[in-house]
Amino acid sequence: MKQRVGLDSALTVLAPVVWGSTYLVTTQLLPPDRPLLAAAVRALPGGLILTLAGRQLPQGHWWWRILVLGALNIGVFFYLLFVAAYHLPGGVAALVGSVQPVFVLLLSALLLRTAIRGWQVWACVLGTAGVGMLVLGPEAGLDTIGVVAGLGGAVCMASGIVLTKHWGRPPGVGLLTFTGWQLAAGGLLIAPVTLLGEGLPDRVTWTNLAGFAYLSLVGALLAYAVWFRGIERLPALTVSLLGFASPLAATILGFLFLREGLTLIQGAGAVAVVTAVLLAQRSTAREARVAGGAAGPSPGSTGVPPDGPVAAGATAATAPPGSPPAAGAATATAPPDGPTAAAPTHPLPPPEAGPAHPAPPPTEAGTRPAAQSPRQTTEREQS
Repeated sequence: MKQRVGLDSALTVLAPVVWGSTYLVTTQLLPPDRPLLAAAVRALPGGLILTLAGRQLPQGHWWWRILVLGALNIGVFFYLLFVAAYHLPGGVAALVGSVQPVFVLLLSALLLRTAIRGWQVWACVLGTAGVGMLVLGPEAGLDTIGVVAGLGGAVCMASGIVLTKHWGRPPGVGLLTFTGWQLAAGGLLIAPVTLLGEGLPDRVTWTNLAGFAYLSLVGALLAYAVWFRGIERLPALTVSLLGFASPLAATILGFLFLREGLTLIQGAGAVAVVTAVLLAQRSTAREARVAGGAAGPSPGSTGVPPDGPVAAGATAATAPPGSPPAAGAATATAPPDGPTAAAPTHPLPPPEAGPAHPAPPPTEAGTRPAAQSPRQTTEREQS
């Protein structure tokens, strides 16, 4: 159980690590000042590819559910994220967004009926503090619109995680198809805003196409498939806490490729973020192990026969046919043709024709004398 939770967590954390590379790819490969275009291209092509490959569309109430999930996880979330990025320094925007696990914790208690535990609160506080140490700088400043947009984005993503966990996946629909529906719905919501607000660039280079391909195929198609798989297999809060790996990955990639400095405070923040993620993973594994043990052993491991438990006082061993039972023993099994009748106090006379002879008295209370053959009876009478 612990190994399975660890494997699921390790695979799920790849999604926020990939998302942490978005800043590097956007600044180095994409056209400048086109954040909404980057968001639309990131979501729509991959969503359409997965939807067409799955050859399946939502049915019934899943139409509006997919629109809601696509808006919360992709469309509205991306839009608010970029509004926050325009009005706030990058570090402040990341810090505001890092309160997302707190909203997941509260929404899980309301919708999923999960209890709020002490380690969950500590993991949220530790992770948020670590993100603050990672991304905050001397140029940090506050803007009302930016803060509201950042909090709104955190609420959108938290609601998307909890509702995805609550609704699950439609029966018979694969994970990639389910991911494609949400990406396509979110991309269709962003596309009109992109065309009206930014328009299309005058020129697109091969470098730009490579950046768009990375965001669409790796940053959306692959990353969101892994993300939604993690939501299915892990608690909602654990998945949300794994999102702290995104600013950590962005900081490390900036240090490696952009020659950005790394201070001792940022190092302490990285340690705090990793500690929060490990705390969530270990606590989840422990709770899963306790829940598995509470289910009890399987019926076949108790030593009880499949037909049911033996009655109290019954003898487990079976005697050969025709042998007398031990004194005080109860009959445990019935013959195939019907239930066992209660044993009479005195045996009935033999069914053979001839004069009836009184049966000898029982030798001991509760026991049945051994049957005598007709030949033994005749010899006794003659003597």
